[in-house]
Amino acid sequence: MTRTAAFVAAQLLLAALCLSQTFEGPEPPQVHAKNHVVSLTLHAVNQNGRDAFAFDDRTVAPVIRASPGDVLRITYINDLPPRSSETCAVNPCMDMTNLHFHGLAVSPNAPQDDVLGMLAMPGQVLHYSVDIPRDHTPGLFWYHTHPHGESHRQVLDGMSGAIIIEGMERYVPEVRRLRERVMVVRGRSIVHDPNAAELKRHVDIPSKGCGGEAEKVEEIFTVNGAVRPSIEIAPNERQFWRIVNASADRYLDLQVDGPIFEIVALDGMPLAYHEPESPKRTTSHLLVAPAGRLEAIVTGPQGAHAALRTLCVDTGPLGDPNPEMVLADLVPPASGRASSDAKREQAHAIDHRPPVYKPIDLRPLEKTPPDFTVNFTEDKNGFYINGQKFTPDAAPMTSARVGTYQHWHIVNETAELHPFHIHQVHFLAYAENGGPLAHPVWLDTVNVPVAGSVDVILDFTDPVIRGMSLFHCHLLNHEDKGMMAKILFK
Repeated sequence: MTRTAAFVAAQLLLAALCLSQTFEGPEPPQVHAKNHVVSLTLHAVNQNGRDAFAFDDRTVAPVIRASPGDVLRITYINDLPPRSSETCAVNPCMDMTNLHFHGLAVSPNAPQDDVLGMLAMPGQVLHYSVDIPRDHTPGLFWYHTHPHGESHRQVLDGMSGAIIIEGMERYVPEVRRLRERVMVVRGRSIVHDPNAAELKRHVDIPSKGCGGEAEKVEEIFTVNGAVRPSIEIAPNERQFWRIVNASADRYLDLQVDGPIFEIVALDGMPLAYHEPESPKRTTSHLLVAPAGRLEAIVTGPQGAHAALRTLCVDTGPLGDPNPEMVLADLVPPASGRASSDAKREQAHAIDHRPPVYKPIDLRPLEKTPPDFTVNFTEDKNGFYINGQKFTPDAAPMTSARVGTYQHWHIVNETAELHPFHIHQVHFLAYAENGGPLAHPVWLDTVNVPVAGSVDVILDFTDPVIRGMSLFHCHLLNHEDKGMMAKILFK
């Protein structure tokens, strides 16, 4: 069978299974600010045995769009059943829930990004009022549930959505003219799916994995809720893609057949913010840890069928399988015109302020001994940071004075990958396994290699972060089972 014939056959199977969609069709709804306030009501519901967000009578998570200086006012209603039929990392499931605004430099105190004290049991309501600082960087962020012990189950079920802070055109003017696509990539469990074999074939998972994992493939990826959708992009058309890895516990190694990624931001941080002379970086593929985000310009390929795919990620002997698979197919627009001409999306706010840059020389701090060391360990009884399991009543493991930078050494003493994440702040990842990185980068979630380490410089200079916050492994099953700790910003 030729490649073209195989592609046609795959599309027929897709239609038979009713699995896909084209991005020129229905997309997640977008909620915009009115008078500098983004206001919405979000429900936690259970549909067909899976937890989900409900918005405007649809089980779909909206894209929240805000500008620096806006306020997010979210009424979050827990309509989950009082008794859950699902399994949690720590049973029994209580069906408690809340929201975390991942990557935003906002207060960790109620009624903002407080995941410790703001918890809703079934029938209860949370009222969030999150102030976006006027000097907040533009970029892609996301929101997801964060109830300790139940985070993995709820995020795996799909309780997540994208947040856009407007203004990327201030740092990369070209994106103002480009068709924007927001893609929320989630993991979908196929353990109990009667179509599991067909789904694996449909997304082209090879029969042989790339790692040493003994377990079978348990998840596939969806894009905005669809399995292997089609993305319309004309040959040589340039589009601005904003991709969040919203999976609970799976890695992406993103690649587009043919074109390269022209990266403009990672984890919601424009590259130009710290390096004004280097607003872009090109790469053929990029490893995106769970919770990581990629914002890049992509040029439409010419000729043969192309796809957005994830390459196989070897997560270590004790890790979960992360096989290669196709995420979406790239297809020419049906009209024959560039989709940016056929469907312009100019509804988002344009920030006409001049860009603000924050170049800083942290090399002297990189050479100092670590201010704090994080050790990830695990055994048959759970997952630990510095030998301790998280408990809600635990004291802070460490503290940081607001207005400072700190050098942290993060060590993975296990036989599987772990992504390190800290709430409220970004950090400069500059070394891995004791050696300098070729491209130091600002992130809020970084991969820590098997039996290895990373060194980071954390930016604690923003006064808005004062309060009790968290750092943890963003494999949410590990976090639920103890791999999390508190930090006090004072």
